[in-house]
Amino acid sequence: MIAKLDELRSRALGELDSIDTSSGLEAWRIRYLGRKSALTEVLRGLATLPLEEKRATGAAANELRTFLEKTLTLKEEAIRESEIARSIEQGQLDVTLPGRPSALGRLHPTTKLLRHICDIFMAMGFEVIEGPDVEWDYYNFEALNIPQDHPARDMWDTLWMDFETEDGRQPMLLRTHTSPMQIRVMESRRPPVRVIVPGKVYRYEATDATHEAMFYQIEGFAVDKNITLADLKGTLFEFAKRLFGEERKARFRCDYFPFVEPGVEMAIDCFLCNGAGCQLCSGSGWIEILGAGMVHPDVLRRVDYDPDVYTGFAFGLGLERMLMLKYGIDDIRLFYSNDLRFLRQF
Repeated sequence: MIAKLDELRSRALGELDSIDTSSGLEAWRIRYLGRKSALTEVLRGLATLPLEEKRATGAAANELRTFLEKTLTLKEEAIRESEIARSIEQGQLDVTLPGRPSALGRLHPTTKLLRHICDIFMAMGFEVIEGPDVEWDYYNFEALNIPQDHPARDMWDTLWMDFETEDGRQPMLLRTHTSPMQIRVMESRRPPVRVIVPGKVYRYEATDATHEAMFYQIEGFAVDKNITLADLKGTLFEFAKRLFGEERKARFRCDYFPFVEPGVEMAIDCFLCNGAGCQLCSGSGWIEILGAGMVHPDVLRRVDYDPDVYTGFAFGLGLERMLMLKYGIDDIRLFYSNDLRFLRQF
C-alpha cells in the first residue's frame, strides 16, 4: 500500500507540472484530492488493514494529502500570476484605468415614504413615538374597546404567543395595529397630546397581491379640549394635499372601528384620472387612503381622561397602500421580495 501511495505521488506531480490553466488545475484537484480520488479510496480502505499496517498507511496517506494540497496552492498562485502577465502582454488589462465605481445604497421605498409622512405631521405639530412590536392583549384589544368576546376581533387575524410571568402564562401577541400606543401614551401623559406612531404590524393571513403578513402602519391621534370632527377633517385634508398634491380633493364617509365614534373613511380623488374613473380607482373616481374617527369616550375613560372635558381624534393608514397608490404598484409583495430591478426605481 505504501508503494501504491509513492506511485500516486509521482504520477500526481508529473501531471501537475504540465498544467498551465485554471480549468486543468481544477480537473487535477478532483482527480487526486476529490471524494472519488485514489487517495480517498486508500483512506476509506484503512479499516480492512491489520493494525500496524493501518497506522503506517494512514500516516503516509495523510502526509501525501497535505503535501498535494500545499503543492496545489503554490501551483494556483503561479498560474494566476501567469494569466495576469499574459493579459497585460495582450493588452486586455490596463492597470492605469480607474477602478469600477461601487454601487451606492439607497433607502427602501417604505423608509423614504415613512420619513416623508413623519415630516408632514411633525410640521403640523405632531410628535413621533415608537412602540413595542410584541404587545399585551390589554393594549392591543381590551383598552381599545374590544373585549375578549367582541366580534370585532375577527377583523384582525392575530398571531398569539404565551409569555411566562410570575403569575403564570399570560397571552401576548404580535401587534395587529399601532393603535395600542394610544393607550400607552395617554396612560403616561395628560392632555394636550398630539402623536403619530409609525411601525410594523403583523397579521396571520395568506399573502397575495394586496395582503402581507407584515406591513407598516402609521397611527395618529390628538386629544385636548374642544377637538371636533372638523379638526380631524382639516388635519387629514392638509396631509393628503402635502402628500399627493395641492389639487387633491377629499371625501369622508361613515365607517366602523371599535375605538372611535363616529368612525369615518377618507378617500381622495384619483390622481391618475382626476376623478373621471379608471382601473386604479375601480371606475369610482375615488381612492380610499385611511380610516379615522373621534376617540371613543370609553377609551378616554380607561386612561382617566374625562370625556366631558376632553375629546380627540385618531387615524390609521397603511404605508405600503400609500406607496401602491402613489406609484401605481399592483402587488404589495414587491416591497419585500428584495428584487433590485424593482427597488432601483426608487
